[in-house]
Amino acid sequence: MQAKRVTFLTWAMMALTVTTGMVEAVSFLALGPVFTAVQTGTMLLLSFALVGVAGLAVVPCLASVAGFTVGAALSARFESRSRLKGHRWFREALIAESLVLAVAASVAWGIERPGEPLTAHHYTAAGLVALAMGIRNVSTLRAGVRGMPVTVTTRALAALIGGSPLAVDTRLAPGAGDQVRRAVSVLAMFAGGLLGAWLLHDGRIGAGAVLLCTAVLGVAVALAFTLVPRERTSEAG
Repeated sequence: MQAKRVTFLTWAMMALTVTTGMVEAVSFLALGPVFTAVQTGTMLLLSFALVGVAGLAVVPCLASVAGFTVGAALSARFESRSRLKGHRWFREALIAESLVLAVAASVAWGIERPGEPLTAHHYTAAGLVALAMGIRNVSTLRAGVRGMPVTVTTRALAALIGGSPLAVDTRLAPGAGDQVRRAVSVLAMFAGGLLGAWLLHDGRIGAGAVLLCTAVLGVAVALAFTLVPRERTSEAG
């Protein structure tokens, strides 16, 4: 039972990492440029925009930071209370996140291709996507699947290199299982970004459709989670 649960969580984190890449493709290429899951990037873009770098805008960055802050705060409060009541907070967080992404998809539905002039629809969609990613960052952090941070590939890549024969840092748990999860995390982010950019390229589909795909995948992961046996000691109960 424990092995089945760990295996599912690994697959779930991989799927969510792929959708993170897709979301960031939409955010950077169609809604900004801005990031919504990786706030390090947003902070840097905001600092560049404030000094007048061409092609960057302050408003979408501010919308992303604000949305992410609200999502993370609400998620932390909700998940703490939900866990105390014995609810399956991880599944509930995934559903909430997916619903927000679906709303963002409806707002962004008229955005057909990258490079369009920014409007209120872009800013609103960026804020809503960031809100969903704030929820995701908190819930996946609480789930604590080692080697699969879902939204921060830098850590997974650094740990992958540090635990490899190139470095052999014993503090980074160089076991085969951990290394596989780290490698999968890095590849999943790349694959998600590649897929999202390909779908948006040359107007194959619009930003709203890509976001809707990520929402559907999130709901699918949440529904699959109901089939996994509960474990009282697990944070993802």
